Formats: sequence, C-alpha cells, structure tokens
Amino acid sequence: MFTDATSFIRDNPHQMSYGVAVSDVDGDGEYEIIIAGFGFPNRVLKWDGRMLVDIADPVLADADRQAIGVAAADINGDGREEIYILNTDTFDGPKRLGDRLFINRGLKWIDLFSVEDNENNVNLTAGRSVAAVDRDGDGVYGFFVANYGGPMRLYELDGRGLVQDVASKAGVALVAGGRSLLSLPVISPRMDVFAGNERGPNFLFVNRGDGTYEEVAERVGLSDSLENVRGVAVGDFNGDGRLDIVYGNWEGPHRLFVRTETGIFRNVAPPEMALPSRVRTVIAADFDNDGYEELFFNNIGEPNRLFAFREGRWTRINIGAAGEPYGFGTGAAVGDFNNDGRLELLISHGESNLQPLTFYQPLPNLGHWLRIKPLTRYGAPARGAVVRLIGARRTQIRAICAGSGYLCQMEPVAHFGLGVEPETDLRVEVIWPDGLMRSMPIPEIDQTYEVDYPA
Repeated sequence: MFTDATSFIRDNPHQMSYGVAVSDVDGDGEYEIIIAGFGFPNRVLKWDGRMLVDIADPVLADADRQAIGVAAADINGDGREEIYILNTDTFDGPKRLGDRLFINRGLKWIDLFSVEDNENNVNLTAGRSVAAVDRDGDGVYGFFVANYGGPMRLYELDGRGLVQDVASKAGVALVAGGRSLLSLPVISPRMDVFAGNERGPNFLFVNRGDGTYEEVAERVGLSDSLENVRGVAVGDFNGDGRLDIVYGNWEGPHRLFVRTETGIFRNVAPPEMALPSRVRTVIAADFDNDGYEELFFNNIGEPNRLFAFREGRWTRINIGAAGEPYGFGTGAAVGDFNNDGRLELLISHGESNLQPLTFYQPLPNLGHWLRIKPLTRYGAPARGAVVRLIGARRTQIRAICAGSGYLCQMEPVAHFGLGVEPETDLRVEVIWPDGLMRSMPIPEIDQTYEVDYPA
C-alpha cells in the first residue's frame, strides 16, 4: 500500500515525538503538521512545493516542555484555529508543567494560560488527549482534555476572552484514566464526546442540546470496562449510513463497534483485527481512493497493520513500507499535504527510544477523488461536521476530525475516494454541529470544494 517518502522531510532528527495534528498554522489556506515534542521542540511541518520544512517559531516550538497531545480549533470566532498543547511530566495525577493554549494575535503567538488572569485555570493534571468541541453549535469551540487520575476538563473563552473550565457545568468533569477522545455527532445531532479510558469503563457523553451532557456508554454497549483504550476513529464501517467506532486496546482485543438500528453498538471486529497488540494510533482513511476507507493500526515495537473492506468483509492487507516492525510509533495523522489528491501518512516516534519522523505515500493508483472542506460561520474549519457524498449506487459518509487517534487530530477535510469508474451524478450534504444542512451538486470530480456555513 505505502512507499517510503521520509526523504521529503528536511531536517529530521532523532527525538521523542508524540501527538500529531493538522491545521493551517500560518494562515495561508494550506494545512501544516504539528508534532508534539517530549523534551524536544514542537515542530510545524509545511509543504514548500518540494519538501516538508519546519516553520515553528520559538513560541510554538516551546522547547522546554514535555508535550504529548495536540489539537486545533477556533475558540474565539476569528476564523483561525488556536492550538492546544497538552504537556505531561508524570504518569497520572498532579503534574508540574502546565498545558499551553496558543492564540495568534496578529503575527505573534501567545500562550493564554500564561496570562495572569488565566493562570489559576491551567490544567495541572496528567493528560493524554485533547479534542475540539462545539457543544452548543455556535461555531466557537472549546478544548476537551482527557486527564489521567483527575477530572476531565473543558476549556472555553468567556465574554471577556478569559479561559474558563466549564467541565462541571457541562456535566463531564468525571475522573478516569483518560486516554483518547472522539468528538462528533455519534448519537445526538450535536457534538457528543467518546472518551476511551484505561483501568475502567469508557465514557460516552451525549449532548442534550442545552450545552450539557449525559454519560451513556454502558447503556449503549461502549463501556468495555476491562480493557485499556488507545487510538480511536470513526466511519461507516458496514455501509448502513450510520457512523461506527473502531479503537485499539493496549495489549487487549481491538474493537469494531457498529451502531445497530436500536442504537446499541455491537462489536464485529474479525479475529485478525481483534488480535491484541501494543497499539497507539488508529486511523480510518481511503488511502487508495477506491471509495472505501482502510483502517490503520499504529503499534509500538511491533509491525503496524492495515485492513481493507474487500468482498463484504474486513481483511488484513499488505501495508508495504509503513509496516515499521522496529518503529516506536506514538502518534500519526493523514492529509493531502502536496495537493495530489492522495492521502499521505506521517508517523511520530518516541517514548521507548529516540527516532525520526516517518512519512509515507500510497502507491500510485488511478482512483478519482473528491475533497470537501466545510467552514464555520466565521470561516474556520467546521470540526465535527458530517459530510455525505451521495450517488445513485451508494453513499459515503465522513466526519470532520475534531480529535482522535490517541493524542492526535487529523486534517479538517472530508476525503472521498471515487474509484477508477466514478459515478457522474454526485451530490454532497454537509451537516454542521448545530444541525443546519447544506446540499450541493458536484460539477467536477478530482477537486477540492470549500463549503460555507448556510447564510
């Protein structure tokens, strides 16, 4: 499936790297890759037309911290995404190094948690993942933090522009061994939050529509209380038009939960997919543009795995160069960084050993493609929006990533493979986190379309 393109990364030192996120860091309309450095500088890789080059300024590089998780979202309605960096210097409970919340003021990045009026609200509990949440559908996001050994956090800006933790008010300030997060309309029409936990049951916070949440994981079959979740992803994995959840359990059986007509989730992971591993990130993406997403399992210290939906069932396929049997993968993200209509895969490494980043491209194929970028009313990426590509033969569905993969966040684009012989009469439906929907025909394929919020 993949060929090694790591040589396209200029300056690729051996270091400890963790979470990976994709956002437009420099405001030029193209997406960059943010990599959390643990005891090393954070990096921001940009495709310059020939290579991936590091454009992180000293503020974002923040070389003296121990970053593991990262996510981006527009928290103040200015049309640009802010960046949340989760720092962790201990396994669980209280920590020394607080998180960062970087906001762009003109041409300068500022950490909001370093502002005097915000210092008392900084997260000082060991965290593992962070995701963006628009809990009331107004196009302004907060950052949900999965803490380990302390209450979950939900940071938003108040009317004065100060950072507030509204987790208790929203009903999500539960204590767990937090590991991974997924935020999108899982059950309700608004942004729900799935929190994959270790040493205890998972949480599924369902949005009540008034800015508060109800925890229902056990009721819908997602508690999985005897396992330890790492990476998580979402997609329509059985073709029934409903979003399903896949995740990896650390050295335990992996899960492929499909949502039934009754609303209960049922695990249908075949034995080869369920086989335990030292899993980290899990990604759902159509790498070969055949119209069906593949499932990538990034493991640490053992080969990565790739599964494809072939002839009505999930089958393990040849991953090619991205197998990395001796890799210490800690995070990964996908995106079309060179604008060729194919998704690239970047993997970060660390924790057990110092290793450079790796970068992979799918083998050349003749599959056509379509990319949809929904925007909020303020012009920022509409993370948590759901996009359907409707044709005469079948419908594909994608969710714009707000946080997933354990420590990571994918590009805010719905990427659809169309196969070698695509349908000609295609239509796209975009549903925003407030429930508003816009439908539009697709005049040309092999294109990227920005979709504005309905006026």
